[in-house]
Amino acid sequence: MATVTLEKVVKRYGPIDVVHGIDLEIGHGEFVVLVGPSGCGKSTTLRMIAGLEEISGGAVKIGENIVNDLPPRDRNVSMVFQNYALYPHMTVAENLGFSLKIAKRSKDDIEKRVAEAAAILGLGDLMERLPGQLSGGQRQRVAMGRAIVRHPDVFLFDEPLSNLDAKLRTQMRTEIKKLHQKVKTTVIYVTHDQIEAMTLADRIVIMRGGHIVQVGTPMDIFHNPANLFVAQFIGSPPMNLAEGIVGSNGKLTLANGDVLTLAPDMAARVPEGTAVTLGVRAEDLAIDGHGRIGSHISTIKAAVNLTEPLGNESLVFFEYGGSEWVTRMFNPRDIAPGETITLHVNMESIHLFDKTTEKRL
Repeated sequence: MATVTLEKVVKRYGPIDVVHGIDLEIGHGEFVVLVGPSGCGKSTTLRMIAGLEEISGGAVKIGENIVNDLPPRDRNVSMVFQNYALYPHMTVAENLGFSLKIAKRSKDDIEKRVAEAAAILGLGDLMERLPGQLSGGQRQRVAMGRAIVRHPDVFLFDEPLSNLDAKLRTQMRTEIKKLHQKVKTTVIYVTHDQIEAMTLADRIVIMRGGHIVQVGTPMDIFHNPANLFVAQFIGSPPMNLAEGIVGSNGKLTLANGDVLTLAPDMAARVPEGTAVTLGVRAEDLAIDGHGRIGSHISTIKAAVNLTEPLGNESLVFFEYGGSEWVTRMFNPRDIAPGETITLHVNMESIHLFDKTTEKRL
């Protein structure tokens, strides 16, 4: 295992900076997920750690060693790619042991490490198959096994599940979580899927435009987003938003004229006259008798656009304040499009963001 430290790391293509002097410390055995929209710099950052992209400025340290000028093979990291990168003419066993063979490990050592990886990932019955005879999930397990046999200090995953269908993605998330619990190696994982980030990470690093905008545990980021971008990016369905102004006596007047009453602690810390963006998660809106509410609530009314039944709950979409909002309805009942519903807003769980800076208040 090893720590990974990024110090003022920059990646520049010609005159354009795509990663802007980021700092990050990743601890021994930690599972850290880099997440953000396409083009935010997360894969570029991962490739700089791996040595597949040259660093334009700053330093990357693995353990106590600065590795800026080391080739990938000397960094003792293993990378699992999106497209598996298996050799099609080699069996599973040969794919698993190939990097060790190139490193001139002994035959006994290769066989021992390959057997260990196969046992961890349940590949024992597949060792003589070719990649073309495997399912997508099996190929991904072979790709992970090929990384395991090297006993790396750091595992690097570059969107490894994006080629799999929804069911397999769920299965492989579980496999990767179990793998980390077994091998206890430092993991840096890149994805654009916030569900993967929430379910896998010890800590999430959210990137935007080549900058790190927030680092924290999944629950901390979900409940305490640093700004409007994070609030909208993390959470499914996305956070509901509306514009408003904080008035006297803790009243929040929305652009559509509705007035909500802030919980006392929020009313005390947000100055009167502040222009804000209100954020409300679907879980914090309750249709009468079909959700959870706190001790401080405000009530709104809206006409339903549509519902999405999900079994023990439904998502209910409606127009509010000029945009489409959504709530979760637990123990759902039938609701017809156009029906007017009454919703209770849990004011203890809402978020307010400064309209100008977009920072959380």
